[in-house]
Amino acid sequence: MAAVRVAGAVDLARVAAGFVHTLRSGGIEVPVSQTLRFTEALRTIGISRGDDVYWAGRATLLSRPEDIAMYDAMFLAFFHQDPSGFKVRFEDEPAEASLATDDGDGDGDGAGDDDTLALRYSAAEVLGQKDFAEFTSSELREAQRVMARMRLTPTSRTSRRRVRSSRGDRQSIRHTVRAAMRTAGEPLTLHSTTTGERPRKLVLLLDVSGSMEAYSRVLIRFAHAAVVGRGRVEVFALGTRLTRMTRQLGSHDVDEAVSAAAESVVDWSGGTRLGEAIGRFNADWGVRGMARGAIVVVLSDGWDRGDPEIMEREMARLHRTAHTVVWVNPLRASPGYEPIARGMAAALPHVDLFLDGHSLDSLQTLADAVGA
Repeated sequence: MAAVRVAGAVDLARVAAGFVHTLRSGGIEVPVSQTLRFTEALRTIGISRGDDVYWAGRATLLSRPEDIAMYDAMFLAFFHQDPSGFKVRFEDEPAEASLATDDGDGDGDGAGDDDTLALRYSAAEVLGQKDFAEFTSSELREAQRVMARMRLTPTSRTSRRRVRSSRGDRQSIRHTVRAAMRTAGEPLTLHSTTTGERPRKLVLLLDVSGSMEAYSRVLIRFAHAAVVGRGRVEVFALGTRLTRMTRQLGSHDVDEAVSAAAESVVDWSGGTRLGEAIGRFNADWGVRGMARGAIVVVLSDGWDRGDPEIMEREMARLHRTAHTVVWVNPLRASPGYEPIARGMAAALPHVDLFLDGHSLDSLQTLADAVGA
């Protein structure tokens, strides 16, 4: 191995990438996001002291205690110390490395020189498993772009309207006669129709109480992307009362839409009476037609200050009316989570799908489930 002295202007991204490659060769899984954290740590502490580099790598690159022994061995294989100072080992003369961001279209700036290694990462991939509660403002903007590309396309339902089809199950006199008028009254072709289909309605019930504040700021942007991206989507806010937000979220300007929606909800980040709010939805909107045959998604942590008997009764009523009831709970991904909150425990028997809702990956799972 050729030892390269770490002195002067050193490419810390190159050092980080080389060390991560060594760890992966030893069987340690290191995501791209942790590689970026390690690179930032090196830029903060420098690379002159071996102990600092060791602990920076151990804090940012390891996820499991059982990997510590392999990490120690790989660290010694890649770095070493001698009287001349802290050094880095590369098996051969290392290629230059640079970090490039893939914006999702596959046309990111790449290096044309064979001696340069471009380390690419997708911002969406890095944020995929990150908890919404930890998002920064810039990550929130990137998440909005990712959610805009998600396709919430519910399954279709049978329509009373029949449509023309070459393999229809019923002859259409009207279409046959109309076509005959173009051929001097001779019915040269017998037209038929079949049962039509139309997409199911999608209803999003978003909990905006104080316990959901860290997640509702992202989930309302997810609701905006659903409203703008396709028709027949309705959005309501659940708190101490029920508030319809569909019209406010119809603007294509996400900041304007979210601001208007938040202003329309007088109890934003306040208390929550989920059972009563869902009961109001059933009485004013759902049973009258909005929820009939629809896919209803409740985005809530399940904390309810109201009577659990009301929650159970109204969820049972909603389940009888809707085609599918999905409950998305950001707390479900927490280690050791159990649905022991009174509201969640009362609602769960009347839920068809119980999903996570803490990350972009979990929202993609929801989008897939809606269209399944």
